[in-house]
Amino acid sequence: MEELRGMGAAASLRGEAEEPKQGSVLFLGGNEVKSSAVVKYSSAPPQAAFARLQEKTDLKLPPANWLRESARLGPAGTTILGNNKKSKPFSSFGMAYDFIDSVGNDVDVVSDSENIKKLLKIPYSKSHVSMAVHRIGRTLLLDELDIQELFMRSSQTGDWTWLKEFYQRLIDQKWQRKKKSKEHWYQKAILSKFLYYSINGDGAAQPVPSTSKQHQEGPVSGESDEAGRASWPAPFEMPSSLSEDPGASNQGLKNDFVRNILWTFEDIHMLVGSNMPIFGGGRYPAVSLRLRDNNKPINVLTGIDYWLDNLICNVPELVMCFHVNGIVQKYEMIKTEDIPNLENSNFSTKVIKDIAQNILSFLKSNCTKEGHTYWLFKASGSDIVKLYDLTTLCEETEDKYQNPFTMPVAILLYKVACNMMLKKNQNKKHYGTIRTLLLNCLKLLDNGRHPQIIASANYMLSELFQLDEPKKDDNADFPINGNSDESYSEEEEEMADSDENGSFSNSSDPPDDNKAVAIIKSVGELSVPEKYKSVHRIRPSCAFPVCHGTEERCRLVLNYVLEGLKSVDSSIKKEGDLPAADPSTPIPLKYEDESTSGGPECLEQQMALFLDKMGSFQKGKHSRQSGMIPGSWQYKMKLQLILKSSKAYYVLSDAAMVLQKYGRALRYIKLALQCHDTYCCLCASMLPEVLLFLCQCLTLCGDIQLMLAQNANNRAAYLEEYNYQTKEDQEILHSLHRESRCQVFAWATDLSTDLECQLSTSCKCYEAAYEILLFSNLKNQNPEQHIQVLKRMGNIRNEIGVFYMNQAAAVQTERVGNKNISVTEQQLWKKSFSCFEEGIQNFESIDDATNAALLLCNTGRLMRICAQAHCAAEGDFKREFSPEEALYYNKAIDYYLKALRSLGKRDVHPAVWDSVNWELSTTYFTMATLQQDYAPLSRKAQEQIEKEVSEAMMKSLKYCDVDTVSARQPLCQYRAATIHHRLGSMYHSCLRNQVGDEHLRKQHRILAELHYSKAVRLFQLLKDAPCEFLRVQLERVAFAEFQMASQNSSAGKLKTLCGALDVMVKTKGAFQLIRKELVAEREQISKGKSSPENMSASDAGLNKEEVLKLLSIFESRMSFLLLQSIKLLTSTKKKIGGYNEEEVVLKTNKQVYSLLLRATANKSMTLLERIEVILNLLEQLTQNTETSNGTIQ
Repeated sequence: MEELRGMGAAASLRGEAEEPKQGSVLFLGGNEVKSSAVVKYSSAPPQAAFARLQEKTDLKLPPANWLRESARLGPAGTTILGNNKKSKPFSSFGMAYDFIDSVGNDVDVVSDSENIKKLLKIPYSKSHVSMAVHRIGRTLLLDELDIQELFMRSSQTGDWTWLKEFYQRLIDQKWQRKKKSKEHWYQKAILSKFLYYSINGDGAAQPVPSTSKQHQEGPVSGESDEAGRASWPAPFEMPSSLSEDPGASNQGLKNDFVRNILWTFEDIHMLVGSNMPIFGGGRYPAVSLRLRDNNKPINVLTGIDYWLDNLICNVPELVMCFHVNGIVQKYEMIKTEDIPNLENSNFSTKVIKDIAQNILSFLKSNCTKEGHTYWLFKASGSDIVKLYDLTTLCEETEDKYQNPFTMPVAILLYKVACNMMLKKNQNKKHYGTIRTLLLNCLKLLDNGRHPQIIASANYMLSELFQLDEPKKDDNADFPINGNSDESYSEEEEEMADSDENGSFSNSSDPPDDNKAVAIIKSVGELSVPEKYKSVHRIRPSCAFPVCHGTEERCRLVLNYVLEGLKSVDSSIKKEGDLPAADPSTPIPLKYEDESTSGGPECLEQQMALFLDKMGSFQKGKHSRQSGMIPGSWQYKMKLQLILKSSKAYYVLSDAAMVLQKYGRALRYIKLALQCHDTYCCLCASMLPEVLLFLCQCLTLCGDIQLMLAQNANNRAAYLEEYNYQTKEDQEILHSLHRESRCQVFAWATDLSTDLECQLSTSCKCYEAAYEILLFSNLKNQNPEQHIQVLKRMGNIRNEIGVFYMNQAAAVQTERVGNKNISVTEQQLWKKSFSCFEEGIQNFESIDDATNAALLLCNTGRLMRICAQAHCAAEGDFKREFSPEEALYYNKAIDYYLKALRSLGKRDVHPAVWDSVNWELSTTYFTMATLQQDYAPLSRKAQEQIEKEVSEAMMKSLKYCDVDTVSARQPLCQYRAATIHHRLGSMYHSCLRNQVGDEHLRKQHRILAELHYSKAVRLFQLLKDAPCEFLRVQLERVAFAEFQMASQNSSAGKLKTLCGALDVMVKTKGAFQLIRKELVAEREQISKGKSSPENMSASDAGLNKEEVLKLLSIFESRMSFLLLQSIKLLTSTKKKIGGYNEEEVVLKTNKQVYSLLLRATANKSMTLLERIEVILNLLEQLTQNTETSNGTIQ
């Protein structure tokens, strides 16, 4: 097992950034401690075998290769051999920048191995501890905070004076600079020489002649007190070219470690930097080499040091070289797991594990505020460990930028957020964490000093809100506890003094300690297992803000965009500060060279032509005014921010449309297009997605203008919404106007009060959107958008066509005095026809048969309006159906038939199919009616006219669907009944006027009877056409009278009379309907509820004049028929001698006739009373008819 473990260690230490390997479990001192190490990065060459020095070798003499680079060791040689400078104060940040994936998420601690060792030795050591602690997500960054160095700097620069005063007041009142002893430098020098001597091979060390001996007691070359001091960056400096160079490495932020190791100690994951020299040789491929003074036994602190170093680097064996006064005595090999059991250096690995867990819990529980600098401090010889929040202390006294950690922390927060943003689509639960990181980053930055990071952070914050996705359930997208391991709740930051924190409370401490965030009263407590349990180790996540609607989400986005724009604008010199440009000198622009592909250049030219066509767009006239340099970070960032704001306004506009707030929608789309105008002015080359977005904006703008046109009643409310503007919107516009005031699409977003103007603007918007899709070749890549735009173009052209058609109809209605068709009317027809034609083409190009059919139907309607105009122009004097009317009605019929062909069958769209059929039926019916009522006898023979009328009526019947149950069914039944009635009347008329051809007369008689009977059957189905039913029945009676006149036999005449009376009896239902309506009207009047309006409404249902007219005719015909019946029955009785049945009929007829005469003679009877009499008489006749049926048979 040992050999396997050793091989694993060697493998993991070889090469750069190895793949993670399963670490080994070491069993040390009888206590099991889990430890595994994976080298993430190594700049060290393969291990050189160490040379075992001969006894009596004098380490005070420098070897020949001392402090020189070796070919075998590579450039990192001097670092490996312990000649490196002291760890820099920002070493953990350098590592964090290099392994940004680990920060905030997987790793608990990032630090130098020396700092880790110092923390784990706290209970055993009397020496002081001073460390800066920073929290990034769930990761803690630990760095040495050299108080002596800090205060030396404070004396020279005046920085950190507040901390110096605080330190002197609370901790060490007589602070003085402590100098390193000569012994310290002596030990450091012989260690360095020992390591160089130990290199085996070509560069093996040889002692140099004693004549060149240097003063060994002095400081090592390059390691003077000043040189060895850590370099602290000035408080206000930041890494140069941060955005361009993610691995910013100056100002102490470089990762200087030879190895970066991911060390897992029990359940603690640490990213550790180590410079420990590792050699080959011995029983294992990797060993660590140590030099010890034989006169000084190994103590616990040294043992822990050696053990932890080997664990961190996964080195299985330690080689110890003993010396006396620099003279080599002997070597000893010790296994790593045996180190805790060495004589005088006995320690429990379990206790070390407990210390590690307790310290981490203590720090995680109390270092809760991201971006704050915490100071972990233990004075020399003291048992008390204190934790201070330096950021809070600094803010109480001075500017926060006096803390040199501010910038590195802010940059790290920013970089971690950037890294998570790249993966944001993989897991949306990180959104809350990203937002917290960025907000904490922004808290640390000053706009005047760090505009680029502020602008970028605000842009990233705006990117977190998905504008183009429908809002889903917030709990699904951002689980409240979904990413609890990655972050912490800002609301819980102040919980450090709660009871759960146990001995962290400082209530019993001296009053001088009240500045400390938390205190460990005795270092001995750290050895107690689970003494400190981190109650906040796993905290609720930084929940992503729940937006209660699209508007709130977009407003948050715009707020971040505005902050970003302000940051960019503040960093650009004012126009007055810029040198005046020479108009004759062209400005060199740093655009990408696209000359290799003609596509983009062609697209730019097309775009320029398009913009010029849309408005008065001149690139030169509207050039950048703020002095922003193309290609600069300001230029790139502002373009992104402008585009983001444009998208936010678009989404706001779309949301307002859904709410039917069309004024607000127009205002937002105006702002979106203004943003886009500025983008066009700034950007030379347009990306396809930007062009597609412009197309979407124009499409939405067209929709809004159309809705405004269709809802003209609320114009005042829309105008108020349109003119309202928030301060935020004004500030964004101000930022846009800094670059350009061009408004290419201003025409599209004006709120007009003219309906025609609104419709034409809407159409122009769709046409512009379509043109973009064409010239940018986006229609193939975005077929859905292409179809939507064409559909809208077809729809708006239909709307405009209908608008002009209605105007033409209105002009026609107003034309009273002048009978001629005006030029205005004809122009309106042409405009309307042109719009319908273009709309039909639009719909046909996308195979939208239904909408194409609707437009063809509207074109048919236009043709009918043209026909009606020619009908009105004729006048009523000697009126005849003109050829122009026939022409336009036939054109209308053609368009309706095309519409039916377009649909193909009813299943495609039943409602449209039925509508087209109805319109077609109406056209045939109107044409037949006009030909029948205004027969063109001057041009055609009566027979031809009758034939054409009959054909047109039959075609009208063909397209009139009386069987399908629908809302239109009663209309269809009424239409069909009317057609049959008219045909019956026509054949009745033909029969009366016909002389000669008996066959034709017979045919006409049969047709008349057929159509009358069909008309009666259909009118009987309708409950609201009693007058029409009466009229048909009276015509049937007249038809019977006409037939009776030509009959000679009494029996024939009597039969015809009985048939006519039977027809009259069957009108009882119609009279009952009339009586019902009259009674309802009388009741309304009696209750006093009837008003003139109600009366007129009632009259609309029942035409009293018509009823009176029909009633009078009915009474006279009934009187005539009854009289003739009485005469015939009386004469028949005298001749033959009658049957009992005939006597009954005769008696009834006489009685009815008598009552009828009395009723008609009484002029004072009301309409209702007359109806009642008729119904009474018809009831008597009904019984009479039933009795007589057998007799006549």
